[in-house]
Amino acid sequence: MKPAAFDYLRAADAAEALEALHQEGGDARILAGGQSLLPMLNMRLARPALLVDVMHVAEFARIDDDGTQLRIGAGVRQAVLESHRDLKTRQPMLAAALAWVGHAQTRARGTVCGSIAHADPSAELPLTLLTLGGSVHLRTRKKRRTLVAGAFTTGMMATQKADDELIEAVSFPVAQPGTGYAFRELGRRHGDFAIVACAAVVDADRTVLGIGGVADMPVRRDLPLPTDPEFADALNQFAWDLDARDDLHATGRYRRDLVRQLGRQTVEEAASCRA
Repeated sequence: MKPAAFDYLRAADAAEALEALHQEGGDARILAGGQSLLPMLNMRLARPALLVDVMHVAEFARIDDDGTQLRIGAGVRQAVLESHRDLKTRQPMLAAALAWVGHAQTRARGTVCGSIAHADPSAELPLTLLTLGGSVHLRTRKKRRTLVAGAFTTGMMATQKADDELIEAVSFPVAQPGTGYAFRELGRRHGDFAIVACAAVVDADRTVLGIGGVADMPVRRDLPLPTDPEFADALNQFAWDLDARDDLHATGRYRRDLVRQLGRQTVEEAASCRA
């Protein structure tokens, strides 16, 4: 299929893009990398009257590190972030997750913020943002607001973003001393969306485990340390609470078993990486 007819605006700056969103509201869609939006257009699952291309807006192409957060602009491609200097030391979970996002060809076009906006429950970047406790920075013509990742996503491909808002950036906390980070997933083939994806943060006091690909959006939970006798029971309860169901890709039982096994492996890897 081919997309329904639409108008196209190549925004020269943020003000032009935001004005278009203000005028068109729900009839406009932001175009950045297009790796999620274009298939939806071709299948006519999305029928915007206007596409607003923001890939030529200079201020959206920035990666900023203020010492506590990595702020990734709306125009930053996944491949650019993947090759960013010191990413593996500044935020190793993010570096590990990017390697699982699609293929090199799609990462060369897809943007970080576009993946967050699309909010696919099996996607790696929304899971990473949630597990790390990152934030989404939203902007309209008149105001800005920031939402934590857990408040931004509301369901399967559903978010709190209003029709006249765009995601101007997302922020990932940088790695902290004494804390370990890890990311693992299992899919039918590398580059496919995950059947189960796991992201873990372990410090001296607690474990944070995020799971993607099971529920209708990524879920995170605080667990005991992997050396705690209660860890196995807590992880098992987490697997059951996700309410995994059978689908074309895997049974609910298989997904629960993956949460237990892959989840433990990811947590143990994170614990071993503490510095």
